[in-house]
Amino acid sequence: MKLSPAIPILRIFSVDKAREFYLDFLGFSVDWEHRFEESLPLYMQISRSELLLHLSEHHGDGTPGTAIFLRVDDIEALHRELAAKPYRYARPGVETMDWGKEMQVADPFGNSLRFCQLIDD
Repeated sequence: MKLSPAIPILRIFSVDKAREFYLDFLGFSVDWEHRFEESLPLYMQISRSELLLHLSEHHGDGTPGTAIFLRVDDIEALHRELAAKPYRYARPGVETMDWGKEMQVADPFGNSLRFCQLIDD
């Protein structure tokens, strides 16, 4: 039996703000989108490299304030990339921890994305 990596579901409240943050700022791409009807909530999958996230406007999917731990192999490169973008709502920094480095970024909906590079990586 094989277990696959989990895909976090993050609650969003504005498709426009989600696109600005996840696509324009963080550099994700949309894999697919689903709505039962045009006027109903959006559910979509986004990805960057091997990382998959689901974003949902559906009540009950995800809880605002969720924190997710995201491993990266070059946190300094990611930091430089984000610092070069004109996103006015976040200017994250990299912190050195006992176990590695972390860059925490809050999305517009209160979720915390903790990009982490472990010492062993």
